[in-house]
Amino acid sequence: MRRIPWAGWARIGPLSLAVILAAAPVAQSEAQGSARVEAGTPAPIVSVRNLDGIPVDLGTFIGRRPVLLLFWATWCEQCEALIPAVSDAASLYGERVDFVGINVTVGETPEGVRRYVEERDPPFRVLYDTEGESQRAFEVLATAFIVIIDAEGTIVYTGYGPAQPLEQALARATGDSQ
Repeated sequence: MRRIPWAGWARIGPLSLAVILAAAPVAQSEAQGSARVEAGTPAPIVSVRNLDGIPVDLGTFIGRRPVLLLFWATWCEQCEALIPAVSDAASLYGERVDFVGINVTVGETPEGVRRYVEERDPPFRVLYDTEGESQRAFEVLATAFIVIIDAEGTIVYTGYGPAQPLEQALARATGDSQ
């Protein structure tokens, strides 16, 4: 296990030690019940940095067209298991939905995330939340957490773990279903 220097613990913010130690998968219904950002509520708009340290306003995505936000980390096994489903969803909806992966930065460096992105080419734009702004705003309790937002800026789905009904949620966000 990689050790995080004492100063690094102060940056963890809302993720807490429980996220690092969480090993057991959480059932979909439990995850949705524990999320405080709920379907039907407006998505918070915050600024998050990219891997070059440049601020990116999530408002450039939210409220313009549907957005899928994935809160992830390179070391997260649940995230790794979720990536194929996100790739499939991006293949179906990538022309109509913005896919954004927000790295939670716990135990991560920009260089390590950059290497991961170069090697794996994930199906989303990568942001690097050094300050935990988006994690606090979306009340993220764990990695492998997804928020889907419709074109009006309303949250239509939240979920955790590798087995999520992304295509159904994206159909709702894009108006492809009722």
